[in-house]
Amino acid sequence: MGQITLKDIAKALNLSTSTVSRAMRDHPAISKFTREAVKAYAEEHNYKPNKLALQLRTNKNNTIGVIVPEIVHYFFSTVLDGIQQEAESKGYNLLITHSNEDYEREVRSVETLLDARVCGILISQSKTTVKYDHFQDIIDNNVHLLFFDRICTGINTDKVVVDDYAGAFNAVEHIINTGCRNIAFLGSVPTMPISNNRRMGYEDALRKNKMKIDKKYIEICDTVDLAKKVIPEMLKLDPVPDAFFCINDEVAAFCIQIVKSYGFRVPEDISVCGFTSSYITEVTYPRLTSVDQNGFEMGKAAARLLINRIEGKEVKEGVVSRVIKTELIIKESTKQLQTFA
Repeated sequence: MGQITLKDIAKALNLSTSTVSRAMRDHPAISKFTREAVKAYAEEHNYKPNKLALQLRTNKNNTIGVIVPEIVHYFFSTVLDGIQQEAESKGYNLLITHSNEDYEREVRSVETLLDARVCGILISQSKTTVKYDHFQDIIDNNVHLLFFDRICTGINTDKVVVDDYAGAFNAVEHIINTGCRNIAFLGSVPTMPISNNRRMGYEDALRKNKMKIDKKYIEICDTVDLAKKVIPEMLKLDPVPDAFFCINDEVAAFCIQIVKSYGFRVPEDISVCGFTSSYITEVTYPRLTSVDQNGFEMGKAAARLLINRIEGKEVKEGVVSRVIKTELIIKESTKQLQTFA
Protein backbone atom coordinates (compact mmCIF):
# COMPACT_ATOMS: atom_id res chain seq x y z
CA MET A 1 0.00 0.00 0.00
CA GLY A 2 1.26 3.50 -0.87
CA GLN A 3 1.28 6.62 1.27
CA ILE A 4 -1.98 6.83 3.27
CA THR A 5 -4.02 10.02 3.40
CA LEU A 6 -6.38 11.65 5.90
CA LYS A 7 -9.26 10.15 3.92
CA ASP A 8 -7.80 6.66 4.37
CA ILE A 9 -7.56 7.17 8.14
CA ALA A 10 -11.13 8.56 8.22
CA LYS A 11 -12.47 5.56 6.32
CA ALA A 12 -10.64 3.06 8.52
CA LEU A 13 -11.89 4.65 11.75
CA ASN A 14 -15.37 5.53 10.42
CA LEU A 15 -14.85 9.25 10.96
CA SER A 16 -15.20 12.31 8.73
CA THR A 17 -12.03 13.64 7.09
CA SER A 18 -12.46 16.96 8.85
CA THR A 19 -12.66 15.18 12.25
CA VAL A 20 -9.41 13.32 11.50
CA SER A 21 -7.78 16.58 10.39
CA ARG A 22 -8.80 18.32 13.62
CA ALA A 23 -7.72 15.33 15.74
CA MET A 24 -4.23 15.48 14.18
CA ARG A 25 -4.09 19.17 15.19
CA ASP A 26 -5.29 18.50 18.77
CA HIS A 27 -8.45 20.54 18.22
CA PRO A 28 -10.27 20.90 21.60
CA ALA A 29 -13.63 20.05 19.97
CA ILE A 30 -12.37 16.48 19.36
CA SER A 31 -12.37 14.07 22.33
CA LYS A 32 -9.09 12.85 23.77
CA PHE A 33 -10.08 9.26 22.94
CA THR A 34 -10.63 10.12 19.25
CA ARG A 35 -7.42 12.19 19.05
CA GLU A 36 -5.36 9.32 20.45
CA ALA A 37 -7.02 6.74 18.19
CA VAL A 38 -6.38 8.83 15.09
CA LYS A 39 -2.73 9.51 16.00
CA ALA A 40 -2.08 5.86 16.86
CA TYR A 41 -3.47 4.71 13.50
CA ALA A 42 -1.50 7.40 11.65
CA GLU A 43 1.75 6.40 13.35
CA GLU A 44 1.15 2.67 12.82
CA HIS A 45 0.58 3.22 9.09
CA ASN A 46 3.43 5.72 8.67
CA TYR A 47 1.18 8.66 7.74
CA LYS A 48 3.08 11.72 6.50
CA PRO A 49 1.26 15.07 6.16
CA ASN A 50 0.73 16.41 2.65
CA LYS A 51 3.45 19.03 2.16
CA LEU A 52 1.27 21.07 -0.19
CA ALA A 53 -1.55 21.10 2.34
CA LEU A 54 0.86 22.22 5.06
CA GLN A 55 2.18 24.95 2.80
CA LEU A 56 -1.36 26.13 2.01
CA ARG A 57 -2.18 26.15 5.71
CA THR A 58 0.81 28.30 6.64
CA ASN A 59 0.61 30.67 3.68
CA LYS A 60 -2.28 32.80 2.42
CA ASN A 61 -4.52 30.69 0.23
CA ASN A 62 -6.60 32.63 -2.28
CA THR A 63 -9.04 29.89 -3.26
CA ILE A 64 -12.75 30.10 -2.46
CA GLY A 65 -14.94 26.99 -2.52
CA VAL A 66 -18.48 27.07 -3.91
CA ILE A 67 -21.22 24.43 -3.50
CA VAL A 68 -24.40 24.75 -5.57
CA PRO A 69 -27.35 22.32 -5.82
CA GLU A 70 -27.21 22.36 -9.63
CA ILE A 71 -24.78 23.79 -12.18
CA VAL A 72 -27.02 23.54 -15.27
CA HIS A 73 -29.85 25.44 -13.56
CA TYR A 74 -30.15 28.92 -15.09
CA PHE A 75 -30.36 30.74 -11.76
CA PHE A 76 -27.30 29.06 -10.24
CA SER A 77 -25.29 29.52 -13.43
CA THR A 78 -25.97 33.28 -13.26
CA VAL A 79 -25.02 33.32 -9.56
CA LEU A 80 -21.75 31.52 -10.39
CA ASP A 81 -21.09 34.10 -13.10
CA GLY A 82 -21.44 36.88 -10.53
CA ILE A 83 -19.27 35.04 -7.97
CA GLN A 84 -16.55 34.45 -10.57
CA GLN A 85 -16.48 38.05 -11.77
CA GLU A 86 -16.21 39.45 -8.25
CA ALA A 87 -13.69 36.84 -7.03
CA GLU A 88 -11.38 37.22 -10.03
CA SER A 89 -11.43 41.01 -9.74
CA LYS A 90 -10.12 40.62 -6.17
CA GLY A 91 -7.46 38.04 -7.10
CA TYR A 92 -9.24 34.90 -5.86
CA ASN A 93 -9.64 31.52 -7.58
CA LEU A 94 -12.74 29.33 -7.38
CA LEU A 95 -13.18 25.62 -6.68
CA ILE A 96 -16.76 24.72 -7.66
CA THR A 97 -18.66 21.57 -6.66
CA HIS A 98 -22.34 20.68 -6.91
CA SER A 99 -24.45 18.58 -4.57
CA ASN A 100 -27.03 17.54 -7.18
CA GLU A 101 -29.67 18.03 -4.42
CA ASP A 102 -28.08 15.16 -2.46
CA TYR A 103 -27.15 15.48 1.25
CA GLU A 104 -24.36 12.87 1.19
CA ARG A 105 -22.80 14.47 -1.86
CA GLU A 106 -22.97 17.87 -0.14
CA VAL A 107 -21.13 16.44 2.88
CA ARG A 108 -18.40 15.04 0.59
CA SER A 109 -18.14 18.39 -1.18
CA VAL A 110 -17.49 20.13 2.14
CA GLU A 111 -14.78 17.58 3.01
CA THR A 112 -13.17 18.04 -0.41
CA LEU A 113 -13.07 21.82 -0.05
CA LEU A 114 -11.68 21.64 3.50
CA ASP A 115 -9.01 19.20 2.29
CA ALA A 116 -8.12 21.73 -0.40
CA ARG A 117 -7.59 24.35 2.34
CA VAL A 118 -9.89 26.93 0.81
CA CYS A 119 -10.04 30.21 2.74
CA GLY A 120 -13.81 30.54 2.46
CA ILE A 121 -16.86 28.61 1.27
CA LEU A 122 -20.07 29.83 -0.40
CA ILE A 123 -22.99 27.39 -0.16
CA SER A 124 -26.55 27.12 -1.40
CA GLN A 125 -27.77 24.05 0.44
CA SER A 126 -29.45 21.04 -1.14
CA LYS A 127 -33.17 20.58 -0.56
CA THR A 128 -32.56 17.14 1.02
CA THR A 129 -30.26 18.53 3.75
CA VAL A 130 -31.70 18.24 7.25
CA LYS A 131 -28.49 17.74 9.31
CA TYR A 132 -25.90 20.50 9.55
CA ASP A 133 -22.78 18.97 11.17
CA HIS A 134 -20.77 19.40 7.97
CA PHE A 135 -21.53 23.14 7.96
CA GLN A 136 -20.35 23.38 11.57
CA ASP A 137 -17.15 21.56 10.52
CA ILE A 138 -16.38 24.49 8.22
CA ILE A 139 -16.64 26.98 11.08
CA ASP A 140 -14.67 24.67 13.42
CA ASN A 141 -11.87 24.63 10.83
CA ASN A 142 -11.75 28.46 10.98
CA VAL A 143 -12.88 28.71 7.37
CA HIS A 144 -15.24 31.56 6.52
CA LEU A 145 -18.75 30.39 5.56
CA LEU A 146 -21.55 32.22 3.75
CA PHE A 147 -24.92 30.92 2.57
CA PHE A 148 -26.63 32.30 -0.52
CA ASP A 149 -30.22 31.83 -1.76
CA ARG A 150 -30.93 28.57 0.11
CA ILE A 151 -29.78 29.36 3.61
CA CYS A 152 -29.38 27.11 6.64
CA THR A 153 -31.25 28.62 9.59
CA GLY A 154 -29.52 26.21 12.00
CA ILE A 155 -26.08 27.78 11.41
CA ASN A 156 -25.30 31.30 12.58
CA THR A 157 -23.32 32.82 9.69
CA ASP A 158 -23.49 35.47 6.96
CA LYS A 159 -26.04 35.13 4.18
CA VAL A 160 -27.20 36.71 0.94
CA VAL A 161 -30.80 36.05 -0.03
CA VAL A 162 -33.37 37.10 -2.59
CA ASP A 163 -36.47 38.88 -1.28
CA ASP A 164 -38.56 35.78 -2.00
CA TYR A 165 -41.50 36.97 0.05
CA ALA A 166 -41.86 40.30 -1.79
CA GLY A 167 -41.28 38.62 -5.16
CA ALA A 168 -44.10 36.14 -4.55
CA PHE A 169 -46.43 38.72 -2.98
CA ASN A 170 -46.07 41.16 -5.91
CA ALA A 171 -46.51 38.40 -8.51
CA VAL A 172 -49.67 37.01 -6.89
CA GLU A 173 -51.13 40.46 -6.32
CA HIS A 174 -50.59 41.26 -10.01
CA ILE A 175 -52.40 38.03 -10.93
CA ILE A 176 -55.28 38.96 -8.59
CA ASN A 177 -55.47 42.45 -10.13
CA THR A 178 -55.96 40.87 -13.57
CA GLY A 179 -59.15 39.20 -12.31
CA CYS A 180 -57.99 35.71 -11.24
CA ARG A 181 -59.67 34.28 -8.13
CA ASN A 182 -58.64 30.60 -7.86
CA ILE A 183 -54.83 30.84 -7.84
CA ALA A 184 -52.79 27.66 -7.37
CA PHE A 185 -49.32 27.68 -5.78
CA LEU A 186 -46.81 25.06 -6.92
CA GLY A 187 -44.12 25.18 -4.23
CA SER A 188 -41.17 23.25 -2.84
CA VAL A 189 -40.30 21.33 0.34
CA PRO A 190 -41.08 23.21 3.59
CA THR A 191 -37.56 22.59 4.96
CA MET A 192 -36.26 25.37 2.71
CA PRO A 193 -36.80 28.99 3.83
CA ILE A 194 -37.12 30.14 0.19
CA SER A 195 -40.12 27.84 -0.25
CA ASN A 196 -41.78 29.04 2.96
CA ASN A 197 -41.13 32.70 2.12
CA ARG A 198 -42.69 32.35 -1.33
CA ARG A 199 -45.69 30.53 0.09
CA MET A 200 -46.14 33.25 2.74
CA GLY A 201 -45.98 35.89 0.01
CA TYR A 202 -48.65 33.99 -1.94
CA GLU A 203 -50.89 33.58 1.11
CA ASP A 204 -50.51 37.19 2.28
CA ALA A 205 -51.41 38.52 -1.18
CA LEU A 206 -54.62 36.48 -0.99
CA ARG A 207 -55.32 37.71 2.56
CA LYS A 208 -54.74 41.34 1.62
CA ASN A 209 -57.33 40.98 -1.14
CA LYS A 210 -59.79 39.20 1.21
CA MET A 211 -59.51 35.90 -0.67
CA LYS A 212 -59.71 32.47 0.95
CA ILE A 213 -56.57 30.31 1.26
CA ASP A 214 -57.64 26.90 -0.03
CA LYS A 215 -55.16 24.07 0.62
CA LYS A 216 -56.38 22.12 -2.40
CA TYR A 217 -54.67 24.78 -4.54
CA ILE A 218 -51.29 24.38 -2.78
CA GLU A 219 -48.97 21.52 -3.79
CA ILE A 220 -45.27 20.61 -3.65
CA CYS A 221 -44.31 20.66 -7.32
CA ASP A 222 -40.76 21.89 -7.95
CA THR A 223 -39.57 19.51 -10.69
CA VAL A 224 -40.68 18.68 -14.21
CA ASP A 225 -41.50 15.09 -13.17
CA LEU A 226 -43.79 16.33 -10.41
CA ALA A 227 -45.38 18.86 -12.78
CA LYS A 228 -46.42 16.05 -15.11
CA LYS A 229 -48.26 14.35 -12.21
CA VAL A 230 -49.54 17.26 -10.12
CA ILE A 231 -50.84 19.72 -12.72
CA PRO A 232 -53.23 17.28 -14.52
CA GLU A 233 -54.73 16.42 -11.11
CA MET A 234 -55.20 20.09 -10.26
CA LEU A 235 -56.95 20.67 -13.59
CA LYS A 236 -59.65 18.27 -12.34
CA LEU A 237 -60.45 20.48 -9.33
CA ASP A 238 -63.76 22.29 -9.04
CA PRO A 239 -63.41 25.11 -9.71
CA VAL A 240 -60.38 24.68 -11.97
CA PRO A 241 -57.51 27.04 -11.03
CA ASP A 242 -57.60 30.18 -13.18
CA ALA A 243 -53.89 30.82 -12.46
CA PHE A 244 -50.74 28.91 -11.47
CA PHE A 245 -47.93 30.62 -9.55
CA CYS A 246 -44.91 28.30 -9.89
CA ILE A 247 -41.77 28.02 -7.73
CA ASN A 248 -39.52 28.07 -10.81
CA ASP A 249 -39.56 28.66 -14.56
CA GLU A 250 -39.06 25.00 -15.52
CA VAL A 251 -42.29 23.98 -13.78
CA ALA A 252 -44.07 27.06 -15.20
CA ALA A 253 -42.98 26.22 -18.77
CA PHE A 254 -44.34 22.67 -18.45
CA CYS A 255 -47.44 24.08 -16.79
CA ILE A 256 -48.18 26.14 -19.93
CA GLN A 257 -47.69 23.05 -22.11
CA ILE A 258 -49.87 20.79 -19.91
CA VAL A 259 -52.65 23.37 -19.50
CA LYS A 260 -52.85 23.88 -23.28
CA SER A 261 -52.83 20.11 -23.91
CA TYR A 262 -55.99 19.87 -21.75
CA GLY A 263 -57.75 22.36 -24.01
CA PHE A 264 -57.36 25.50 -21.89
CA ARG A 265 -56.12 28.78 -23.31
CA VAL A 266 -53.19 30.65 -21.74
CA PRO A 267 -53.81 33.27 -20.41
CA GLU A 268 -57.50 33.68 -21.35
CA ASP A 269 -58.60 30.65 -19.27
CA ILE A 270 -55.56 30.09 -17.04
CA SER A 271 -52.66 32.45 -16.26
CA VAL A 272 -49.18 31.05 -15.52
CA CYS A 273 -46.33 32.81 -13.67
CA GLY A 274 -42.82 31.52 -12.93
CA PHE A 275 -39.93 32.48 -10.65
CA THR A 276 -36.35 33.11 -11.92
CA SER A 277 -36.90 34.97 -15.21
CA SER A 278 -34.58 32.65 -17.14
CA TYR A 279 -34.15 32.32 -20.91
CA ILE A 280 -37.08 29.85 -20.83
CA THR A 281 -39.46 32.82 -20.48
CA GLU A 282 -38.64 33.84 -24.06
CA VAL A 283 -39.17 30.43 -25.68
CA THR A 284 -42.53 29.42 -24.17
CA TYR A 285 -45.72 30.25 -26.07
CA PRO A 286 -47.05 32.53 -24.84
CA ARG A 287 -43.91 34.05 -23.31
CA LEU A 288 -43.74 33.49 -19.56
CA THR A 289 -44.36 36.13 -16.89
CA SER A 290 -41.77 35.56 -14.14
CA VAL A 291 -40.08 37.04 -11.07
CA ASP A 292 -36.47 38.07 -11.78
CA GLN A 293 -34.18 36.91 -8.94
CA ASN A 294 -31.16 38.91 -10.15
CA GLY A 295 -28.81 35.94 -9.71
CA PHE A 296 -25.76 37.73 -11.10
CA GLU A 297 -26.12 40.50 -8.48
CA MET A 298 -26.58 37.86 -5.76
CA GLY A 299 -23.35 36.14 -6.82
CA LYS A 300 -21.38 39.39 -6.76
CA ALA A 301 -22.81 40.40 -3.38
CA ALA A 302 -22.08 36.96 -1.86
CA ALA A 303 -18.49 36.87 -3.10
CA ARG A 304 -17.89 40.48 -2.01
CA LEU A 305 -19.16 39.87 1.53
CA LEU A 306 -17.15 36.64 1.92
CA ILE A 307 -13.94 38.26 0.64
CA ASN A 308 -14.45 41.22 2.98
CA ARG A 309 -14.72 38.73 5.86
CA ILE A 310 -11.58 36.89 4.72
CA GLU A 311 -9.61 40.13 4.44
CA GLY A 312 -10.95 41.60 7.69
CA LYS A 313 -12.75 44.49 6.00
CA GLU A 314 -16.17 43.36 7.26
CA VAL A 315 -15.77 43.56 11.03
CA LYS A 316 -19.40 43.46 12.20
CA GLU A 317 -19.87 40.65 14.71
CA GLY A 318 -22.77 38.24 14.32
CA VAL A 319 -24.69 37.59 11.13
CA VAL A 320 -24.54 40.01 8.22
CA SER A 321 -27.50 39.65 5.83
CA ARG A 322 -27.79 41.11 2.34
CA VAL A 323 -31.16 41.07 0.54
CA ILE A 324 -31.35 41.20 -3.26
CA LYS A 325 -34.48 42.82 -4.66
CA THR A 326 -36.74 40.97 -7.08
CA GLU A 327 -38.63 42.35 -10.07
CA LEU A 328 -41.78 41.03 -11.76
CA ILE A 329 -41.23 40.77 -15.53
CA ILE A 330 -44.69 40.74 -17.10
CA LYS A 331 -45.07 38.94 -20.43
CA GLU A 332 -47.98 37.23 -22.19
CA SER A 333 -48.68 34.15 -20.01
CA THR A 334 -50.72 36.22 -17.53
CA LYS A 335 -53.82 38.27 -18.29
CA GLN A 336 -53.45 42.01 -18.84
CA LEU A 337 -54.48 44.37 -16.06
CA GLN A 338 -58.16 45.18 -16.29
CA THR A 339 -59.02 48.75 -17.14
CA PHE A 340 -62.33 50.29 -16.22
CA ALA A 341 -63.94 53.12 -18.16
